[in-house]
Amino acid sequence: DYNKQRPDNFSTVNSQMVCVNPARGLNCFWEMPFYKRIKITLENIYNSQVNCYYQIDYVLTSLPDNCAYFHAQFRRENPTKYKVPYTILDNIQGRGHYVGTYLYWGANSNGWWGEGEIKFYLDGDKEFPTICGTGTEDYFGGAYNFDVGGYKEYCTPYMGLSKATRPDGLYYSQQRFSMYRWHVVDPIYFKKDIRVTIQALGWRSAGGYNPLKDDISSVCYWYQEGICQTFPKFPNEIELEIN
Repeated sequence: DYNKQRPDNFSTVNSQMVCVNPARGLNCFWEMPFYKRIKITLENIYNSQVNCYYQIDYVLTSLPDNCAYFHAQFRRENPTKYKVPYTILDNIQGRGHYVGTYLYWGANSNGWWGEGEIKFYLDGDKEFPTICGTGTEDYFGGAYNFDVGGYKEYCTPYMGLSKATRPDGLYYSQQRFSMYRWHVVDPIYFKKDIRVTIQALGWRSAGGYNPLKDDISSVCYWYQEGICQTFPKFPNEIELEIN
């Protein structure tokens, strides 16, 4: 466990919907409506036994007939395909609203890595998305490379750069970043379908865009009518390992 060698390799998250607190305190406040029943499972994929305690709060009440179900989806590409946008969400049919993005980014190249645009393709969009961002750092509420005399971490209710691991220790050879953006007050609505992508795009030292092959993983959050059945295959413990 490399984290034992680096006790400082930890960042808190103090946001509206997710909190990461000291001593592995993980907290989630997304509403998860259900009509008949709910089942929550937790799987240990580590190579030894771990202790876990939890608290789940709920209320039994009536719900409107068109109440949407909460969904979350994990994806990872390591490395990303050259000049091919990274897919955050795809194959979603129906009516709903998109409420959040978590993004982990492992930069495999020197220089600035966050020039890529996030794109939301809604309700039949083909080549051109309904929403097109201006840069990775802009989508997560930062600006100008997150650079204030070096990377500046920040944590707000709806957006943040919650981790910036520097390559200054044993087995830590690359920059690693963790970002979140919650669309709680500005949900992205869709009536028929939704697809979300982001470009892995950097900036060359001599100027010009630099397509990257980085290590990107994401969790996206959305609500929709009905239960989605088109989830990608979840990676195994080897595919999830961050080196």
